[in-house]
Amino acid sequence: MQQKSTPNQDKDDRKWDSVIKTNQFNDYSLRIKKNNPAILGIDPDVNQYSGYLDIQSVDKHFFYWFFESRNDPVNDPLILWLNGGPGCSSMTGLFFELGPSSIDSNLNPVYNKYSWNNNASVIFLEQPIGVGYSYSKSSNLVSSTDAASLDVFVFLELFFQKFPNFLNNKFHLAGESYGGHYLPRFGSEIINREDRSFNLSSIMIGNGFTDALVQYNFYEPMACGLGGYKQVLTDKECDDMTNSYPFCAKLVRNCYKNLNAFSCVPAQFYCEGKFNDAYNKKNLNPYDIRKYCDEGENNDECYKEFSYIEDYLNLDYVKEALGSEVDKFVSCSNSVFQAFTFTGDLIKPHQQYVAELLDRDIPVLLYAGDKDYICNWLGNEAWSLDLDYKDHDKFLKEQFRDYYLLLDKNGDNNSENEKEYGGSFRNYGNFTFLRIFDAGHMVPFDQPKVSLDMVNRWISGDYSFEEN
Repeated sequence: MQQKSTPNQDKDDRKWDSVIKTNQFNDYSLRIKKNNPAILGIDPDVNQYSGYLDIQSVDKHFFYWFFESRNDPVNDPLILWLNGGPGCSSMTGLFFELGPSSIDSNLNPVYNKYSWNNNASVIFLEQPIGVGYSYSKSSNLVSSTDAASLDVFVFLELFFQKFPNFLNNKFHLAGESYGGHYLPRFGSEIINREDRSFNLSSIMIGNGFTDALVQYNFYEPMACGLGGYKQVLTDKECDDMTNSYPFCAKLVRNCYKNLNAFSCVPAQFYCEGKFNDAYNKKNLNPYDIRKYCDEGENNDECYKEFSYIEDYLNLDYVKEALGSEVDKFVSCSNSVFQAFTFTGDLIKPHQQYVAELLDRDIPVLLYAGDKDYICNWLGNEAWSLDLDYKDHDKFLKEQFRDYYLLLDKNGDNNSENEKEYGGSFRNYGNFTFLRIFDAGHMVPFDQPKVSLDMVNRWISGDYSFEEN
């Protein structure tokens, strides 16, 4: 079992530049320090801040790291990025996928020219408690998406109080994997708060897990040659998965009806076992069907880079520079995952919040690397087509169109006549499903240029990904 992050008892509150509090949420406060980028060598020309959201009565502390845009922070949009799990650190998104730098085997930062902060200011928030640098000295972990939603909302309220200059900028929620739970629910929390000081411009979900009832039905086709990659299981294993779905669906429908742990936990254990055990026994990478996990790697994510990130974030000078208050950084917490598991949160439906956002005219992007297994593109496309919202019939009638990049090989706007083919998409109005070719679960890692092209166009308001 992985160790959860533990608090450092010798913290010194004098190192913070400011502390933001509000009468509206008087149990919460936000600590901020402006970082010196030269110390770490990460985006040295960009203003950046780190700190903690504190909840005093329950002794909970959420870590964040904020990077202003490399381009025009005064006017560029703002993005909050959340990794999934549940229980995995958003520092993974920062250093493995879409942030200003990656970490090499010598634990040195390597500049990422395709970082999402090229044209947006990006916040990386570690939530729920027990993830990464976030911690609590109590054992009362957050154990559901509903419970996490208030903490994220209050974080944003206090953030915008500290940085009111961003209130007029477009603000987007983005994330992946269990972000398929987080982002719809957090988006709903925001739009239903009449006392909010900021507005939500859109949500972007990458290879999310949102509608278990639909998505479990597409593990077998993905593993058995119908998702654009060769069959990786035996015919018998494929047949067993097909035969298991009806009972899985029965259990999930019962969960959807009752929405309690008694109904949802059995559904998770049965369905997860039936649709993942055969795959995992072959040591196949659940995040990229084309690859095997290296048995020699000392991590659960099948990527050696994760160990580099953990080692880097545990360096004393890095923790000191960022204001970390934990003795040990761990990328993913089994304790948090188990807490969510035993409330049944993993199986509970969250697609209804996507429908709510669309019905309230909030744009939604679902993007999916088409070589992911665990949250594969087939299942994500299927629930997007099944979604009950005001424009369902119109979205259903739309056909896939080719996605061509507007960025050239240097990451600049493409002025050449021949454009790169990056995927295919379906769009109607504010709702878009984008299949990204030759990418696994972590799209910005596998296809960084496509990822940046997608984000730049979406946050500019190009929800239909028109070529011009």
